[in-house]
Amino acid sequence: MNIVIKASLLLVIGFAFTVNAATPVTNLSTELSMEIIDKVDLQDTDRFDDFLTQLLLSKLILQQETVVLAIKKYRAKESLQDTELNQLQRLLGLYTRAQYGQEAMQTLAQLVAIPTFRVEGLEQHDNPQFHKMADAIAAIAKDFNLAFRNIDNRVFEVSLKGSSKEVVGIHAHADVVQVNPSLWVLDDGTKLNPFKLTLIGDRMYGRGTEDDKNGIVVSLYAMKVIQEENIPLLRNFNLLIDTTEETASDAIPYYFARNPTPNYNLALDGGYPVVIAEKGFGIIMADFAARAGQANQAATAEIVDITGGLAINQIPAASVAKITSPMPTTLANKLNKLAETFIAANAGNFSINAIANPQGVELTVKGVSAHSSEPESGVNPVSRMFAFINYVQQQDAILKHNHITDAAGYITDNWGLGYLGKTMGIDFSHEFMGPLTNAVTLIKLDDSRLQLGVNLRIPVGRETDPFKQDILDKLAIWQKAKNVKVDFTVYLGKPMYRNPQGPWVNALLDVATENLSMPREFGSSSGGTSVHNLPNGVQFGLAMPNEKYSGHNANEFKRVNQFLLDLQIITEMIARIGQMPSLE
Repeated sequence: MNIVIKASLLLVIGFAFTVNAATPVTNLSTELSMEIIDKVDLQDTDRFDDFLTQLLLSKLILQQETVVLAIKKYRAKESLQDTELNQLQRLLGLYTRAQYGQEAMQTLAQLVAIPTFRVEGLEQHDNPQFHKMADAIAAIAKDFNLAFRNIDNRVFEVSLKGSSKEVVGIHAHADVVQVNPSLWVLDDGTKLNPFKLTLIGDRMYGRGTEDDKNGIVVSLYAMKVIQEENIPLLRNFNLLIDTTEETASDAIPYYFARNPTPNYNLALDGGYPVVIAEKGFGIIMADFAARAGQANQAATAEIVDITGGLAINQIPAASVAKITSPMPTTLANKLNKLAETFIAANAGNFSINAIANPQGVELTVKGVSAHSSEPESGVNPVSRMFAFINYVQQQDAILKHNHITDAAGYITDNWGLGYLGKTMGIDFSHEFMGPLTNAVTLIKLDDSRLQLGVNLRIPVGRETDPFKQDILDKLAIWQKAKNVKVDFTVYLGKPMYRNPQGPWVNALLDVATENLSMPREFGSSSGGTSVHNLPNGVQFGLAMPNEKYSGHNANEFKRVNQFLLDLQIITEMIARIGQMPSLE
């Protein structure tokens, strides 16, 4: 598809260009781009012009007459046609990747080392780790000659100035989900520190490498290059670094209550190429009051502790229950025998292991961790733990009835082991956005109560208020039938589904799909971002579709080559969007 832009002329120092209506867009192939990265000598290269000199000397583009002409016209400060300009923007992205890729990886390591997760009872803006993050980003911005503002430790703003009042907001976030360090172990037994970037093969392991400190870093370096090369922009770019995206999501609204909303908003916290639809985010919280265990027949064992996800949007790799028993060895043997039958009857893609100790038994269910927006990419150990507990009670009734066994009945009856809402009967799907999904994730247990959180991702297709009432009605029927004391709270957010128009989204599609050799089409996401309710808001990377997302998982990682591609793409995108005469 061609980009159609109104004809206009803009002469500036640096890039001078003419944009013609309906001019076919052609650019460097991905194969040639990679050959340039591999073969151009950067030993004596300090600036973009040096890079272009080395590129011409390399003879890699001798057959690319339009590229050679574009470089010569640029260096002579002559006007560039739109295709020529786009080629220079692509070369600028390649230069940024080649010149600053290794340095950007070191900066990512610096930010990963700051443990910016939520601390219970402490507001994010009061957390010293977020103050440390603010100081780190402020220092980087100063070094890059970029404007920095700290908006009350809620949002960190880094700005790149253009010649008009129009603003493009680039959204990323500095907060990360919590970790269970014991689960950060590779298949070969290698133990990882979640807050130390560890390079193994082509993977950079560490919390935030994928979600979303990588987005902060590539944006900063893209802005650095555009600033130091004096690339003229027709509009301003504000990198907005959120501090509460993974939790309360109140930092961005706080910012916009005090600052103008950007005209266009791009979230680097989703998927490529351009995502125009986000499912609604839903939470169903079940609150069970703690009650003393009651024996059914001669049951002497009791579950006294249970773990699951540390956040509502995180499916963990394991769930662990602690069971007191006067005969731990006998109980462990019985549980392991029942586990064999349960696993065989339920796909067998997870493990259950009961180990006796002096206090009783530790029961562990291991699955595969995943982001809760993609439950199909994991194997949920939380739902399987509760289903197994319920199965044990049905088979042998060897556990005292208490609030945890009540919860096991609730999960089994209403959610089961699936992730499409079929057990409760709330399943539906949208042709473009896909199906509703559910994930049993959060477990919070103290002396007074047990809280269970189920995360829903909701496509277009049902009105929010009637759908919420339908869920509450189904839960009320179950509660009455089972005579279980539990309080339910249901929150359902509305999905975002847009049909963006104008050359700006076509330009985004071009930049992403040409660099990544992807089909030129819009995408949909199960994950929500901070642009959900903002004007002209879309996701623009940085995850590849059809690849499992490692964010929120134990052993979170970012592939080196993909990180470098992101750096290249975001540089080209800012230059392209920044220099288009009109985005409408």
